[in-house]
Amino acid sequence: MAADKTYHPIGYAYLADAFKVDAMPHFVESFVAKPGERKTVEKADGCRKEFHPWSAIKLETVCDHLEFALKREGLHLELLRAVLPRVPVEEVQAFVRATPTGATARCLGYLWECFTNSTLDIPDLTMGNYIPLADPEIYYTGPEARHSRWRIINNLIGDIHFSPMLRRSSRLVKWEKEGLEEKCRQVLEQYPPNLYQRALSWLYSKETKSSYAIEHEVADETRTEKFIGLLRAAGEKEYFTEKALCTLQQAIVDPRFASQTFRTTQNFVGQTLGPGVEQVHLVPPKPGKSLSFLMEQWAKVSRRLIQLTHIPPVPAAAIVAYQFVFFHPFIDGNGRIHRFLIHHVLRRRKFGPEGIVFPVSAVMLNRPKDYDASLEAFSVPLKQRSEYTLTELNEMTVTSKTLDHFRYIDCTVMAEALYSFVAETIEKELPRELAFLRCYDVARAAMREVVDLPEPHANLFLKLALQNQGRLSRSKRSIPQFEKLTDSEITGLEEAISTAYSGHMPESGSV
Repeated sequence: MAADKTYHPIGYAYLADAFKVDAMPHFVESFVAKPGERKTVEKADGCRKEFHPWSAIKLETVCDHLEFALKREGLHLELLRAVLPRVPVEEVQAFVRATPTGATARCLGYLWECFTNSTLDIPDLTMGNYIPLADPEIYYTGPEARHSRWRIINNLIGDIHFSPMLRRSSRLVKWEKEGLEEKCRQVLEQYPPNLYQRALSWLYSKETKSSYAIEHEVADETRTEKFIGLLRAAGEKEYFTEKALCTLQQAIVDPRFASQTFRTTQNFVGQTLGPGVEQVHLVPPKPGKSLSFLMEQWAKVSRRLIQLTHIPPVPAAAIVAYQFVFFHPFIDGNGRIHRFLIHHVLRRRKFGPEGIVFPVSAVMLNRPKDYDASLEAFSVPLKQRSEYTLTELNEMTVTSKTLDHFRYIDCTVMAEALYSFVAETIEKELPRELAFLRCYDVARAAMREVVDLPEPHANLFLKLALQNQGRLSRSKRSIPQFEKLTDSEITGLEEAISTAYSGHMPESGSV
């Protein structure tokens, strides 16, 4: 009878277990199998598990596992930040001295010094090629900063103490090749310029209403107009300061809940299941030093991302917007600002024709499971690693250390999701909205041939008919605006609308 297989963690998985570090999940976990086998198990979220034959991998020391991890598993900076200061300096020095010019030894020495703020008793390198800290074949990278002591190129998007991570996943590489900007231009070229200009106002309004609807809110006319104005001005101002973000927040929330500074109390995102029962979805960073540090670093990286042309616009927007919503710097309005920032970055990166706003929020609203999944890729494992208490007044206190969980957020899943939302916007939502307006012009012209209604009456008739698949319901026929219409005129108006919108009739409730 064959012996049962046993699996032993190696690399980062071993280090996490050995040092009892509960870091955020890494995109790859490695194991040795006994009896031996070599296989890769891909997971739905793009992460994977690697299994190696027992006979092929011989790892005896902590530095052996560190070497394996750095060679084969990319950068798990949160874990390295926690583990390296606890590795005896003698072990690190012995490992580096064994191969002082080796790429892994140099990376290990560099990271140990960064995370301990100490210097190894190793002479500076004076020769040899510079090597990148983040493998460009695995990651999208940032500007290069050369460190001569280890002949290392720090090419993180941020810096060693704070940097979002973005992997070159097969999905992102595929999306990058899709040419979404050109597809957008091709869609718009099918419509006359005057229709496109009218469509902009329509799209600004739809994006505003959809963004509020995601939060289960309906904005009043004043806040709607303010948000539309903000969307029109997206990309023109500097929004990566506390003052600018507060001004933005004040414009979109109830004045009673407007903020003058970032929050000074702990907040959370949750759902009330019943009296006294709260389901927590997101545990943001603690107020004070943690939040201040993260927002300061976020601002630096965000300014960098609107300049880094080798990181595509859509992933850049995802990094800026999703990190913001995970940090949740305000008591109210974070979700709407998060979606506004998507437009801001896309506009600054000149993604799409001048002035265009993509109704991305409408797609998110129509695909709530996909949108939630993009948020939960980070929020769920974060919650599992956050200890907190909730009072009867729903006042949260976070009792565990959580800052390091926010330093190196892997934004790959969020960027993939945003690409899919933008793609659907360009390929389906945008053409649908433009076709709707073109049908509107045809319908209004045909309606005038039946009866020349006052403009407000005609628009109301059209709206009510579209809400009922082209027909005016009997209950609406008796309202004052239509009481002078004959049955034949109503039938003629209905036929004009149904003919104009043939094949483009909106779904019930969407008008």
